[in-house]
Amino acid sequence: MFGLEALELARIQFAFTVSFHILFPAITIGLASYLAVLEGLWLRTDNRVYRDLYHFWSKIFAVNFGMGVVSGLVMAYQFGTNWSRFSDFAGAVTGPLLTYEVLTAFFLEAGFLGVMLFGWSRVGRGLHFFSTLMVALGTLVSTFWILASNSWMQTPQGHEIIDGRVIPVDWLAVIFNPSFPYRLAHMATAAFVATAFFVGASAAWHLLRGRDNPAVRKMLSMAMWMALIVAPVQAIIGDFHGLNTLKHQPVKIAAIEGHWENKPGEATPLILFGIPDMEAETTRFKVEIPVLGSLILTHSLDKQVPAMKEFPKEDRPNSTIIFWSFRVMVALGMLMIAAGLWSLWLRRTGAIYHSRPFLYFVLWMGPSGLIAILAGWFTTEIGRQPWVVYGLMRTADGVSNHSYGQLGFTLVMFVVVYFAVFGTGLAYMMRLVRKGPHTGEEEQPPGGPGQKRTPARPLSAADDGHEANSSLTERN
Repeated sequence: MFGLEALELARIQFAFTVSFHILFPAITIGLASYLAVLEGLWLRTDNRVYRDLYHFWSKIFAVNFGMGVVSGLVMAYQFGTNWSRFSDFAGAVTGPLLTYEVLTAFFLEAGFLGVMLFGWSRVGRGLHFFSTLMVALGTLVSTFWILASNSWMQTPQGHEIIDGRVIPVDWLAVIFNPSFPYRLAHMATAAFVATAFFVGASAAWHLLRGRDNPAVRKMLSMAMWMALIVAPVQAIIGDFHGLNTLKHQPVKIAAIEGHWENKPGEATPLILFGIPDMEAETTRFKVEIPVLGSLILTHSLDKQVPAMKEFPKEDRPNSTIIFWSFRVMVALGMLMIAAGLWSLWLRRTGAIYHSRPFLYFVLWMGPSGLIAILAGWFTTEIGRQPWVVYGLMRTADGVSNHSYGQLGFTLVMFVVVYFAVFGTGLAYMMRLVRKGPHTGEEEQPPGGPGQKRTPARPLSAADDGHEANSSLTERN
């Protein structure tokens, strides 16, 4: 298929499924915490706007949560089908970590999700709020275990290799491996920022169409406060994460920077733009700023950053890809910070809900958080290559013994099914977003015996239709 080998098809297939999957948990993490904040504010202030927003976003959360669960199951199966040698080699570490995620996070979410979604009028306020908090906590616990497993693949420790298999000898060292704290903070914060811009874009869309009400205004206000506070924090976390990567995976940093060789006595420049050429071992058409690379990456004016030519060719990741994926992530991060600062200035002038250029900017920034997450994930995972477990097992040694035809066929099927199933789910979710939150004035009758209500079954609407036809006949 297009000149690709079986190994490359297996990698593309996993990249495709994980790219779909990561979007749903990111929004789930952010929305769960957002819902907890909304319900807490409603309980404290008794402001109906917070309650209306809770009901609105809980529907979107439910759809997103369901798609995240389904897409996650497919990834779990792929470890056994396409990467069986990796599972055999590292399963003693990755298997228990993923099991802990199910036993703690998934069971916690499943136990309280029903109460959260369907218990609003069936349980007390305190119990319902507790359920929302437990679901939000469950999403963060899930992030903890997933990032622990993936971070161990980046910076493995706390193990021994016995008879060709990894055996854990220190679980605390396995879980709290060197890159784990930075990657956990970076991913969780990214989820909050991505959700903030998703919520903010939804509010901007309604305001641009003239639907200006307290609920929509509150959506935009809360989203922009989150962007103003969290986006700069994310940049600081990213800096610490970069320093950690420089220490433990220096070749990844060299590839990200498109930096091929150091000149004696010269600080490392920062290459803003260019096209890394893996064959020629150079970055073509580069635009660089002297010394700035050393300042950002080593926090000094004279220390040099490791260069690609210092590492064997077979150990170098593809700089052409991660050079640009990293810059996409950073550029979007800077635009997020700019959006937060712009919103602060507009608050001072009282124009945050009326400035159409700002609202259009927030609208177009809606998917920016998710795109940045994908770009960062590509940078992290492709930057680890050619290792599936860094320094221990090469990716080529971890793939199952499948044929080119089998992987090509299943890849095509994944693409078709994913776009059909998740495309439909996303379309439905966006339809809910376009409806917007019901305010107190738009509230439907509560329903019940002898009261008007939205039918639970489609055929139950027949009586309403009969009444409408009778009224029309009388008028004629």
